[in-house]
Amino acid sequence: MSSLFEDDQPPPAPRANDPLPERMRPRTFDEFVGQEELLAPGKPLREAIDRDLLQSIILWGPPGTGKTTLARIIAERTKARFVAFSAVLAGIKEIREVMSEAERMRRATGRRTIVFIDEIHRFNKAQQDAFLPRVEAGDIVLIGATTENPSFEVNAALLSRSKVFVLRGLTPEEVESILRRAIADPERGLGAQAIAVSDEALRAMAMYANGDARSALNLLELSVSSAPVDADGTRRIDVAHLEQSIQRRALLYDKSGEEHYNLISALHKSMRNSDPDASVYWLARMVEAGEDPLYIARRLVRFASEDIGNADPQALTVAVAAKDAVHFIGMPEGNTALAQATIYLATAPKSNAVYEAYNHAAADAHGDVAQPVPLHLRNAPTRLMKDLEYGKGYQYAHNEQDAIADMSCLPEALEGRRYYEPKERGFEKEIKRRLDGWAEIKRKRRTNA
Repeated sequence: MSSLFEDDQPPPAPRANDPLPERMRPRTFDEFVGQEELLAPGKPLREAIDRDLLQSIILWGPPGTGKTTLARIIAERTKARFVAFSAVLAGIKEIREVMSEAERMRRATGRRTIVFIDEIHRFNKAQQDAFLPRVEAGDIVLIGATTENPSFEVNAALLSRSKVFVLRGLTPEEVESILRRAIADPERGLGAQAIAVSDEALRAMAMYANGDARSALNLLELSVSSAPVDADGTRRIDVAHLEQSIQRRALLYDKSGEEHYNLISALHKSMRNSDPDASVYWLARMVEAGEDPLYIARRLVRFASEDIGNADPQALTVAVAAKDAVHFIGMPEGNTALAQATIYLATAPKSNAVYEAYNHAAADAHGDVAQPVPLHLRNAPTRLMKDLEYGKGYQYAHNEQDAIADMSCLPEALEGRRYYEPKERGFEKEIKRRLDGWAEIKRKRRTNA
């Protein structure tokens, strides 16, 4: 049988040098963490697996949530022939070979073939079409796993003959329990090693993994392997060590060029302080010293959003135009375009509200598990997505008074959060007036409801 797929063979036992996520992969439902809404005893999917009556299914969910593990558990429990395909390596020829064998076996023995396709979204239309006749004939049961929306990535005909099960990202508590099991397990995990991981570090790992058990276990293994060994032989992992393990390396232009950073800092801070004379001086110092003019232009574009923002929305347009002018006509002629933009930015009204809004939103994005998009805000171009109640409850703003619907657009966990707080300067005065007016409209509606 071709090496592109595994035919009726149980997965090999994990080896000591295998990555920790592979060694700790659950082998039974008792070890499986999460997805209770699908796999708890008595649930339809669990019943179909336990009774070996599974029909074609698509497992759709984020990475590290158990899709491949679930397929392996099914392989262990089924009496059917089980074939696992590599979506990266398998071609039409290999698919047709397995389909022919499945048809022959069904007719000769009545035994079904379960075909598991990990990352089914990587198969093209022709490859997916090759499965369809055998699915329709009942010769095979298809299990597809995907991180992508099957409405877009799986052929409509194949999708209509499969039941889609949506796997959710794991909760931090579930990820933490997986980490603790790996630390304690002396055979497959790290229990045979002398390690000590603080509760705070474990919680931080669970949060950083963002619902992905594989990512969490990889981070645990990296942190343990890089931890210093104490005098008693113990490797200790705390939050400080964890942060060192996951920090992203900053990219610097020139580590020895202190004056480069001093000059750009002086330009930036002079513009922020609305001093056009100092701003144009520091600009000239940089240009005449041979600084890359496009580097300066990029800094002006950044400044326009960071320090002016919506106090003067035209500032970003001016900065981008200066960048385009420098690129178009080159130097030295481009120096006046840079000077024009620098003076405009220095004399524009200032606000860092956009900068603060993004930073606060980014802090929430990094500091918590990624919140799902509320169903009423999701698009629903397919029947599957409609059945999953995508778009239900959406209110079309143009049908409402003042084009404002009384509808929350944030995840439930962030309800009422305010990121953008416009200043009382420049055009942001008008933006603040609008926001306050819309808030009053919503308040009156709730009062009169």
